[in-house]
Amino acid sequence: MGTYKDNKQSSFMEIFLVSLKLGCTSFGGPTAHIGYFHYEYVKKKKWLDEREFTELIALCQLLPGPASSQAGFGIGLKRGGVAGGIASFTGFTLPSFALMAIFAFLLMGIDPAGNGWLHGLKIVAAAVVLQAVYSLGKNFASTKVTGTIATFAAAAMFLFPYSIAQLAVMAAAGIAGYLFCKKQEAEPITGPFTNVSRKLAVVCLAVFCLLFILLPVLRIYGIEAALADSFYRSGALVFGGGHVVLPLLERELVPAGFISKGDFLAGYGLVQAMPGPLFTFSAYLGAAIDGWTGAIIAIAAIFLPGFLLLLAVLPFWGKVRTKPAIQSVVAGLNAGVVGLLAAAFYDPIFISSITWRMDAALFAIFFGLLAFWKIPPWLLVVVGAGAGYVLL
Repeated sequence: MGTYKDNKQSSFMEIFLVSLKLGCTSFGGPTAHIGYFHYEYVKKKKWLDEREFTELIALCQLLPGPASSQAGFGIGLKRGGVAGGIASFTGFTLPSFALMAIFAFLLMGIDPAGNGWLHGLKIVAAAVVLQAVYSLGKNFASTKVTGTIATFAAAAMFLFPYSIAQLAVMAAAGIAGYLFCKKQEAEPITGPFTNVSRKLAVVCLAVFCLLFILLPVLRIYGIEAALADSFYRSGALVFGGGHVVLPLLERELVPAGFISKGDFLAGYGLVQAMPGPLFTFSAYLGAAIDGWTGAIIAIAAIFLPGFLLLLAVLPFWGKVRTKPAIQSVVAGLNAGVVGLLAAAFYDPIFISSITWRMDAALFAIFFGLLAFWKIPPWLLVVVGAGAGYVLL
């Protein structure tokens, strides 16, 4: 593979500091994060080459979980082993985690209905999610087959807006993809990506499955166990990036009374202004529900399944990615994600955020700024909060 700096193990602190810089400056969501990573890790640091980076991104897009954070974890893993992966995740996530948890404490007890700037954040959330549906739809539901899968997924969620229904919809989307989304044999890959052993991979897969089965049973033992279950299950079932976690978490937390719909949406609008991963929305939710303990449990539980799956698949990725059946299932899952997010855009987002003509006008303007003028989401949050404070 040539001579790279990764021929020697880096210190935990070196990896942490590089990823911390990215965690403080990486605005713009998952797609932008990939660009930051490519510049920092491939062009500048040369911790991995172009082919390795491309293959890692492809794998992270295939697996459930936060793709950009999984990619960062994988780069740290290659550079410094499992400890390096943890250092990379910690640095990239820490700034946004701390800010979102602090915001949850500051907003605690404030009624969004009586505060225009908070209502402005809810309208921003609606515009951001519609833009995500639009973007994902172009990428994953642009053919008759994938568009039909997305349509039926959305219709099913409109009729059955429950957590268990989401599992059934995604399973059906994967089966439909296998049956109807025909893919070609991919080019095989030679050479391992990391030093992850097959033994470690099997252990990680076993832990992933064990937690997925046991946590629902253990949730009767208190709020911490219930939060661990809800966030772990959401992290394990997210295909398509950070925005897709929204409907999963909403179905888990709002109907159960853990957090109000207004507080939920205000936090989701707020996270758009944060650098780093969108999954740190979980820190806001955990802090609002159970303080710092809840924030730590939420952030650990929602990221853990994606990292376990990455470790479980990495040693086998070179062969797995060539299989047309795998690609077909993933195409169906991605189309199902579009339908899932479209349903969530309507309920709870649109019906609770757009309540009169001024809301609708701001929503249209915000969406136009995002979709056509490409305004950064963090700047839209500032604009939305200001407009809400003045006009609502």
